[in-house]
Amino acid sequence: MREQAENVRTGDDFARFLTDALADVRNRPQDWENDTLERFLEAWAAWVVDMPGWYRNRGEQMPDQPTWNLLAAMVMAARVYE
Repeated sequence: MREQAENVRTGDDFARFLTDALADVRNRPQDWENDTLERFLEAWAAWVVDMPGWYRNRGEQMPDQPTWNLLAAMVMAARVYE
């Protein structure tokens, strides 16, 4: 899933990624720390709050607008973020 997330560039890519993420959480819930919608959304919100630090740690500037790729990175982070 990580490689697929890194390759998301378009809305269609992101939709396919989300479909695969849904299959992944259904088939391998043990790989998801946040395997309920409530926990997942809570983690996503927390990660977005911490996102400036993520960019800083990578030595990158945070974009003004998210890209499809960044949205996929958010999903990947929210699946395990505490």
